Amino acid sequence: QVQLVESGGGVVQAGGSLRLSCAASGRTFSGYVMGWFRQAPGKEREFVGGVARSAGTTNYRDSVKGRFTISRDNAKNTVYLQMSSLKPEDTGVYHCAASTRAWEDSIVFTDDGAYDYWGQGTQVTVSS
Repeated sequence: QVQLVESGGGVVQAGGSLRLSCAASGRTFSGYVMGWFRQAPGKEREFVGGVARSAGTTNYRDSVKGRFTISRDNAKNTVYLQMSSLKPEDTGVYHCAASTRAWEDSIVFTDDGAYDYWGQGTQVTVSS
């Protein structure tokens, strides 16, 4: 069983920055594909970005490319989401997720069904 705990959310003005962290329990963190998802009120949960086991491969949804950066520190069992140039449409609850299903080190899943473990989420609110 893996437990994921997000932190770093808050209220920020448009154009500002936040860094989210997700700390994972367990000793096999380096074996997980890690993803970030978000859900705004009344909307479906959507993929924000993910990082492969190798950390050399990342993938982002188009609307955050160039503004968000995902990184992982396997020694600290932590994945980060650095968010810059935030927009009101980035508002939502951000969840990190872990997948055990990758068959090679460069895979990043964008489908939430591919993830096995989820954190409780952290609220990000971007004011205009």
